[in-house]
Amino acid sequence: MTSLKLDPRRTALVLIDLMPRIVALDTAPQKGEEVLARCAALAKATRSAGGLVVNVRVERPGVDHQPEGSGFALDPEAGDLEIVKNTLGAFGRSPLDAELQRRDINTLALAGIATNFGVESTARAADDLGYETVYLTDAMTGLDEEAHNFALSQIFPRLGTLCTGTEYVAALS
Repeated sequence: MTSLKLDPRRTALVLIDLMPRIVALDTAPQKGEEVLARCAALAKATRSAGGLVVNVRVERPGVDHQPEGSGFALDPEAGDLEIVKNTLGAFGRSPLDAELQRRDINTLALAGIATNFGVESTARAADDLGYETVYLTDAMTGLDEEAHNFALSQIFPRLGTLCTGTEYVAALS
């Protein structure tokens, strides 16, 4: 990997679908709890560097009550952006793009569950909208290891930069 440098004031860590009911799913190659712990540490580092943390969760449209475990698995902190989506990706029919533009964000670091669903859908839309994207390879997991690996090897390299959480934190400083 080349030397990654990020301006924390223009970078947002976007945490996709870290909800108790999704973290508890059978995921691969990593367990949801492992991804959750890494994302918590990355959120802390992002905030410390002056970056924005975006917490994204999904709600099923047209139902009176959301399933048990539909809240955020990580409590958002003051200054974080909270996005509730009704689509696979975080941009569709949500205020995410407008909120990022208002904050002058141009780079997104993506993490969460599931790699080949919410993360990939968000990544494709981010690319369409012109954001620079960074994929935190050790802070995401899929519902299927083969699909996760395909996104990491075939999709994300064409859209942005892959790095580990450690490399991301170093690039923020």
